[in-house]
Amino acid sequence: MSSRNILFLMTDQHRVDTLGAYGNPHAPTPVLDGLARSGTRFDRWYTPTAICTPARASLLTGQAPFRHQVLANHERNVGYREDLADGTFTFVEALRERGYNTGLVGKWHAGTDKNAASFGFDGPDLPGWHNPVDNEDYLEYLRERGLPPYEISDRIRGTLPNGGPGNLLAARLHQPVEATFEHYLATRTIELLERYAAAPDTPFFLELSFFGPHLPYIVPDSYFDMFDPELVELPKSIAETFEGKPPVQRNYSAHWTFDTMPIEVTRKLIAVYWGYVSLIDEQIGRVLGALERLGLVDGTAVFFTCDHGEFTGSHRLHDKGPAMYEDIYRTPGIVRIPGAPSGQVRSEFVSLLDCTATILELAGIDPAPAVDSRSLVPLVEGRQVEWAPDIVCEFHGHHFPYPQRMLREDRYKLVVNPDSTNELYDLENDPDELLNVYHHPEMAPVRTRLMRRLYGQLRDRGDNFYHWMTTMYDVGDVDHDPTQSGLDETTYRSAEDEAHVA
Repeated sequence: MSSRNILFLMTDQHRVDTLGAYGNPHAPTPVLDGLARSGTRFDRWYTPTAICTPARASLLTGQAPFRHQVLANHERNVGYREDLADGTFTFVEALRERGYNTGLVGKWHAGTDKNAASFGFDGPDLPGWHNPVDNEDYLEYLRERGLPPYEISDRIRGTLPNGGPGNLLAARLHQPVEATFEHYLATRTIELLERYAAAPDTPFFLELSFFGPHLPYIVPDSYFDMFDPELVELPKSIAETFEGKPPVQRNYSAHWTFDTMPIEVTRKLIAVYWGYVSLIDEQIGRVLGALERLGLVDGTAVFFTCDHGEFTGSHRLHDKGPAMYEDIYRTPGIVRIPGAPSGQVRSEFVSLLDCTATILELAGIDPAPAVDSRSLVPLVEGRQVEWAPDIVCEFHGHHFPYPQRMLREDRYKLVVNPDSTNELYDLENDPDELLNVYHHPEMAPVRTRLMRRLYGQLRDRGDNFYHWMTTMYDVGDVDHDPTQSGLDETTYRSAEDEAHVA
């Protein structure tokens, strides 16, 4: 199945449980819920890494982060590459070679020196991690419409360990909806959609990438106060003690000032976060309405997803970081392809990475260059196909280098942390991941099975993280010199034995 046009809707730092389609009873998202009913909702959709720039670079390339090597955000870079290497395959360049118009309105954040236009995207240049409210195109948008400038009050923040003010988590925005950055992004997207629709013989790929609901949650009154904090059911993992967990998690909790704020503030933050999602849902509705008005629905595949999740108080954390919990790795993912079944819910383990091969297949382009990506088209078409029973994710650091690898299967999750203790969670009995059972004796068979499975997958991919695992854990039989020295008697003897056999 192929589709001439592709509309890709993306948010940033978006929890899966904020959508009605994923079970939130208090904060309906009618537009995205409707998209799910008319398409396929993926229940186990994961990010390859829970941090913006590496995840977005993976979407562009169809490569896992360890392979494309853009491993951290520019703002907190710890010495890693900041831009894709020249000559790296990207889906947008492949689409343009195929004759597509390609547009990106909103958050880029997939590189520093190279912007969206460097790869062939039309649209305003909007770099950075947060709403760039000083961007000249946005300021011109406000001036043309006589709309007031950005102004905030009622700031919510905690206190840092050194006594300084914590990161801004939320604030009240003194602008009407029409002046919000979200409304501006949707307006610019509709304008570009109209431009592309005026050339019906040229297919298009158009991405609308919101900066929200990434913190700080800065929204007008009607969204700041949309939900009663008393309706908010606090996540069970707010009872996190960090007992038996890597110490970095407790440090991150202090960095995000969770314990310096009353629990009522956490409820309010979650309620404002829901309001932010509602604002975005409405703006997506404007874009989908334009798609229908222009007669493009039947010829356009629509995606909705995000780069990664958000803690919003879960595990006494905010933002994201070196903790591979479901809150930030499992994300929403919805795909609608014209002619495919509607109302499907798929339970296969899929990834943001898989969007790359899917986009290419829909455009009639060989997806093979997207080497770590697999097309979702067969699943959206409702076919039963062989699929991996698990998924591997990775992390490389944010404020400091911190390598992690994760294997998630149906019931269990293994996280390898070379700096401290590893983690193993039984998601059937402990869906909130409060109890690390890695060292429990009865879990030895599970621990060994998952460790060997992860080891094999990393070796097959060429992810050199496996070298650490070779000498530190039970990874089963190895068919190579684990010391990699090539200088001792064992290596020489092995070479002689091979020569003798030959």
